[in-house]
Amino acid sequence: MLQKEQILSVLQAVKDPEIPVISVVDLGVITDIQFLTEDSIKVIMTPTFAGCPAIEVMKQGVYEQLKMLPELKNIEVEVNYDIPWTSNRISACGKQLLKDFGLAPPPEIEQEISLETLEQVACPYCNSKNTTLKSAFGSTLCRSVHFCNDCLQGFEQFKPL
Repeated sequence: MLQKEQILSVLQAVKDPEIPVISVVDLGVITDIQFLTEDSIKVIMTPTFAGCPAIEVMKQGVYEQLKMLPELKNIEVEVNYDIPWTSNRISACGKQLLKDFGLAPPPEIEQEISLETLEQVACPYCNSKNTTLKSAFGSTLCRSVHFCNDCLQGFEQFKPL
């Protein structure tokens, strides 16, 4: 019988279409895996933001990836908001992948997010904290735009939530 770790390993192949270096597992959008029977599974996903345009593509990717497992006859992939997604769900590996991709990873959040939290971002290129928030709204809802005053690079941050 398949184990949860095996399912998560298989789902590492499903990437976020907006950030193709990070898997749905490392992004933390897989919030539950339920084995309904020996050959039946339900995967629950929570999008990073309500209305996330990538969630349907990720949902289809999860289904297609699991369909390749001969042990599974019935696969259900559900999107719900019962377990709220937060940026704290991104794995350490995922945060490094974001940084390597040129996106500043979000910090761990233990309190309410303030504008100060959004402004204090280390540059993913040179690690300088001498950065400026240019816009709280980036190319997608989950990103903000920054500029590094040391290496003179513009970059986006995956917003803390």
